[in-house]
Amino acid sequence: MKIHEYQAKELFRKHGLPVPDGFVAFSADEAREVAQRLDSNTYVVKAQIHAGGRGKGGGVKVVSSLDEVYNTAKQMIGSKLITHQTGTEGKEVNKVLVEEGLGIASELYLGIVIDRAQEAPVVIASASGGMDIEEVAAKNPGAIKKEVVDLGQGLLGFQARNLAYALDLQGGAVGRFAKTVQALYRMFLALDCSMVEINPLVVTKDDRLIALDAKVSFDDNALFRHPELKDLIDPTEADPLELEAGKYNLNYIRLDGNIGCMVNGAGLAMATMDVIKLAGAEPANFLDVGGGASTDMIRNGFRIILEDPRVKGILINIFGGILRCDVLAQGVIEAAEKIGVGVPLIVRLEGTNVDKGREMLKNSGLNFTVADTILDAAEMVTKIVGRAS
Repeated sequence: MKIHEYQAKELFRKHGLPVPDGFVAFSADEAREVAQRLDSNTYVVKAQIHAGGRGKGGGVKVVSSLDEVYNTAKQMIGSKLITHQTGTEGKEVNKVLVEEGLGIASELYLGIVIDRAQEAPVVIASASGGMDIEEVAAKNPGAIKKEVVDLGQGLLGFQARNLAYALDLQGGAVGRFAKTVQALYRMFLALDCSMVEINPLVVTKDDRLIALDAKVSFDDNALFRHPELKDLIDPTEADPLELEAGKYNLNYIRLDGNIGCMVNGAGLAMATMDVIKLAGAEPANFLDVGGGASTDMIRNGFRIILEDPRVKGILINIFGGILRCDVLAQGVIEAAEKIGVGVPLIVRLEGTNVDKGREMLKNSGLNFTVADTILDAAEMVTKIVGRAS
């Protein structure tokens, strides 16, 4: 789960991390009002979308008057911002963050992610802040400094100071940086974050350390522990079909192809998409209905898949482990009858009572094509959709 920069900075404030004075605005008039409340001679107007590269795309502007704040916000709000992360379609800007301008002496990078190879959080820092950290890592890997955190001991003081010294910080900046790292790590743990990033973390001309930008992502699987975070979800930033699927506990991600997929189990779903691509087609979605898929879940899965106009055929790949194949087949039949599926359906079943399940599908009177293997199913749906197109 991602949130906006202004929301991330509110969380930073609550956890003792220094951020610029500023507020979100949903209109140009509100942006001017926000700027009037700031004790500053310069202002920064930042488009709020869930994508990086806003500065390069024209989504971050430094201005020096209230009229410029108004005009800049008016130009941004309602426009489409295109960055390297949004693709050519861009994202509509519905709000802006208006902040005080700061005198910047230097820019740093600070972030925390989960390193799956280390099976631990890793704090990442660099003196090359304000740039794409991936580009820095590729061109100058020595500029990236890391400290692996032992979850049993936590982030130790010497580790935070090690990073400060590695960035060549001096004097009081070492202690301020170490405190910032410790506060960021406490927030990372407390909120079950999957990633936190400050880029840039600036040293100001009056020797303060300020998080000029903020990016936070949460582990979706831990949201049940943080119901308050669900209020931070911006539905305008999410795919409407993905939001709809979430209401029924369906794991759905929309993709760019035209073969709809319905599978029970995340690993099987990934394998199914791989085989579809191997057969020469492209999946339209990832959809995991879960190992204990019910008729209602299958019916809602069908409905959500078919709401994507690009879908020209559906591949159902079900392994009957928790549920028997005959029970799953009955659920597929009932769901298809109620929804009225108008595209070709290819079904592959495997597991307990598989022969009975296949027989039920063949005798249902519905337009099912039953496949024996995943590869057979993928090749069938690819040929059928290819002929139709």
